[in-house]
Amino acid sequence: MVKKLTGLAALTLLLSACSTTSNTVGNTVDPVLTQSPRDLAMFTAENKQCYDRSTQPYSFVVDAHNHFRPFGGHAIPMHELDDYFRRLGVLFVNVYGIGQTLPVDSSCDYYLDCPDTLVIPSIKNDFRNASNYMEFPPDGLHLTLSMSFPNLAEPQWIKPQMQQLNQEYPDKFKWMGEVNLVKQALFKNGHKATPIEAIPQWADFMAKLREDKMPVAIHSDLGNDKEGENYKYLPLMDKVLELYPDNKIVWVHMGLSAELKNADPVKHIAVMKERLDRHPNLMLDISWRVIYDNYFIKPEVRALYVDFFNEYSTRILPGTDFVASRKKDFLVYAQEVEVTSRINLYLDDNAFRNIALGENYFRLMGLDQYRAPQICR
Repeated sequence: MVKKLTGLAALTLLLSACSTTSNTVGNTVDPVLTQSPRDLAMFTAENKQCYDRSTQPYSFVVDAHNHFRPFGGHAIPMHELDDYFRRLGVLFVNVYGIGQTLPVDSSCDYYLDCPDTLVIPSIKNDFRNASNYMEFPPDGLHLTLSMSFPNLAEPQWIKPQMQQLNQEYPDKFKWMGEVNLVKQALFKNGHKATPIEAIPQWADFMAKLREDKMPVAIHSDLGNDKEGENYKYLPLMDKVLELYPDNKIVWVHMGLSAELKNADPVKHIAVMKERLDRHPNLMLDISWRVIYDNYFIKPEVRALYVDFFNEYSTRILPGTDFVASRKKDFLVYAQEVEVTSRINLYLDDNAFRNIALGENYFRLMGLDQYRAPQICR
């Protein structure tokens, strides 16, 4: 337990230093406290240095789920986000847009603040992310551009728009997601569950993803806390997995959501294991602090998920699900990293290396130049 408490103290010190400053843009924090010693060289095949869990951060090195664009309003500039990542030692980041955006004339930054305001799929955020990426090439980071535009209910437009992005930015997009199969939080804003009849019509763009070896990250709620509805929408994801077994599919949040806060963890884990066993190309994303706040925070529940992650350690990806609204700053992101990384404290060394230190991500993405360091014995 010593290594865990030491790692926790190190990151707590970092966050304490952050909180001594006002929560506004422009304030700085002592770089000695906020600058992580981790760099890309530590994650190359040539690196011989082991990772000491007793002295080095337990926070993940990969944020596989980060929205660089908000639903509405202004975004944190990409070069500023890059600085956040470097300071926290988050070296590998998926650059998501937002699949559904608020109208340009809306005064809202977040869809929950504007019920009854339509959110509509748009490709504009993917273009903005690519343009910013080209203008501000990441220094000391590995960023992966993601196509976040698809409306899965209208699949006929997806492949042509993929081609449009690839024509404008050849060989730059390596991921698709987060795309919404069903997201109950958006129901008041005009979103509906994708009809199961539409899923067979995905064949063209899913074939293109296989050809380009691009994973697709799918938001697909399992259900909600109403009696008998915990797994209401499971047939949708099962249909996707049945029809596209050769695609690299990432099921974000393990199907959990703010609408499903009280699922029986034993049953939920059993459902996840069954899908992982049946579909070798499926992976789970454990991003979003909603999972920690409602599940991992409870010791007896956390222990069940730790056993699950240790057993299926090659099938899990970490992340924050941070949405980069200009109303947020470094402290907010640092807190999101800390909370969503706490589960790492309890993982065994093999799972910690695969999940927190990025081995799963490198393998999924075919990043042969990178490798997670071994854990010090």
